[in-house]
Amino acid sequence: MEISQGPSGNAKRDIELVEAARKGSEKAYADLMRRYKDTIYFMLLKMVNNRTDAEDLTIEAFGKAFTNIQQYTPQYAFSTWLFRIASNNAIDFMRKKRAVTVPLEPSSGDRQVSGEYNYNARAEGYNPEESIIRDQNSQILRRMVAKLKPRYRKLLELRYFQEYSYDEIAKELDLPLGTVKVQLFRSREMLFELLKNNEIAK
Repeated sequence: MEISQGPSGNAKRDIELVEAARKGSEKAYADLMRRYKDTIYFMLLKMVNNRTDAEDLTIEAFGKAFTNIQQYTPQYAFSTWLFRIASNNAIDFMRKKRAVTVPLEPSSGDRQVSGEYNYNARAEGYNPEESIIRDQNSQILRRMVAKLKPRYRKLLELRYFQEYSYDEIAKELDLPLGTVKVQLFRSREMLFELLKNNEIAK
């Protein structure tokens, strides 16, 4: 779907934010995440039917989008581009879990997912290009996560930057598995609260 020569106000604002993000504006990244976080989350929740997985995949989708933001062009609405990244990430995740019975229904109505946006998620091994992408991804989100208290920051770093499983985090931090899940939930909530209040731009 192409953006016409007279894009909507939302589309114009998205393009402005993307341009600012490309120049390194953390506020622009935060604004983009805040604008689409809930929509992406509920789309993913419908796909994976698990709140924790949907929350994880939401953060991963934004990380992948921010990492590859230089590849975005206004030929597509930013929301369409972001939804495709999130959808493909979730599809890869479900394939790895062999959850083949879950219906896949992208909310945009566009059921085709272009190979251009086929990023691998939670892969066991990474080729050199994917390793570089993961490193770039960390640079963007680390600046956001760094605003949190140390214990919450550590949990997010282990989960999203080092890709530890819940069990591995529990062993690393010597915490009960239930505590890890609760504190990770709280960490995500705090991260999104920072974005909501725009404190990350300060």
